[in-house]
Amino acid sequence: MELDAFSVRVALGVVTVTLLMLFCTSFHRTRSPYAGWWSLALLEFMVGNAAFLLNGTPHQVWANPMGNVLVVAGAFSVWAGAKTLRDRKAAPWQLAVGPAVTAVASFLESPGNNVWSGGFVYLAMMTVGIALAAYDLWFIKSSHSQVHKALSLAAGLLAAYYLGRWMVYAFEGPASHAFRTYFGPGPSALISMVLLVTVSFSMTALTSDQLIKGLRERATRDHLTGLLNRGAFLDLATTELDRLHSTGSGAAVVLADLDHFKAVNDEHGHGAGDVALRAFAEACVASVRSTDLIGRYGGEEFVLFLPGATQDRAEDIATEISHRMAAMPAPDGVVFPTISYGVTSSIPASADLNFMIEVADAALYSAKAQGRNRIVGADRPEAATIADEARS
Repeated sequence: MELDAFSVRVALGVVTVTLLMLFCTSFHRTRSPYAGWWSLALLEFMVGNAAFLLNGTPHQVWANPMGNVLVVAGAFSVWAGAKTLRDRKAAPWQLAVGPAVTAVASFLESPGNNVWSGGFVYLAMMTVGIALAAYDLWFIKSSHSQVHKALSLAAGLLAAYYLGRWMVYAFEGPASHAFRTYFGPGPSALISMVLLVTVSFSMTALTSDQLIKGLRERATRDHLTGLLNRGAFLDLATTELDRLHSTGSGAAVVLADLDHFKAVNDEHGHGAGDVALRAFAEACVASVRSTDLIGRYGGEEFVLFLPGATQDRAEDIATEISHRMAAMPAPDGVVFPTISYGVTSSIPASADLNFMIEVADAALYSAKAQGRNRIVGADRPEAATIADEARS
């Protein structure tokens, strides 16, 4: 027995409108990117399925291709939402290529008298979009909830169903008994309804996860530069240094200070100073590894923790940062300040982070005393003497 496609699509539309209101309310309250993308996806699904209701009317010639394009766009919007839960963004072209290819195929296959115009491409793109969403949902890292695993499985099953639709469509055609009974518009709309209801139950947990992650990020990051704030840097670097010492490895610490930074603020305003701070942060990020830590230590002073790096390597990195900073475009009339560095390494392995920072600070003090715009390394045997001189 075949399901009545029109009735099931109307029911799907009612469910979609209800969930759209729920997601829009959540997005308005939380500004969660995930809720935003799902709101867009539901809107695309709703309008796309409404367009399919015009099949068999004079409007089919434009409504059918529009329905194909919007439903495919909805699938890729679901994928974009899943990527936000992994702190990633889908490129605009990645979101546009599926709907664009679907549009071309749909308009080329006589949509005025063929309700399955572009069907081969439409089903293929639906499979791809939903499969990509299932992949990204599965690999979300969350310490609070595993609901994304269940949602990934649901999306994976839907992708498998669309793959089956595509294969039966390709080998037996849309008029075949198997396609009309198991993979036609009625069964697919019913399965989509079940998935949408599943999503509604997972939305709160996933949105909360994203909010918690965002709050934690704001609590540990300097709002101006995007680098770690002082407290977060010290916590992470201390933990990492303890781990390195347990394996007999060392690390290097670099303290950096922008020379005559106050003059930039006084002569050009705090906006220019902010640009200089952000430029230095960008130069640091571009010069270090993903395993290195960078923090804004206070004002125009920054600190870097380089696991496994020797003092010589740390000095090379400081040189690279200065070169990158000097090459960056500055606002009209503004010259970015030079940088002074103090560098030390954790040899012997008994040194703790506070002492390393103290030694690097003493070396930085020496760099400024020698005329600024230079790198001064504090060799480990002399570290205690340098620190004592800085305190006196």
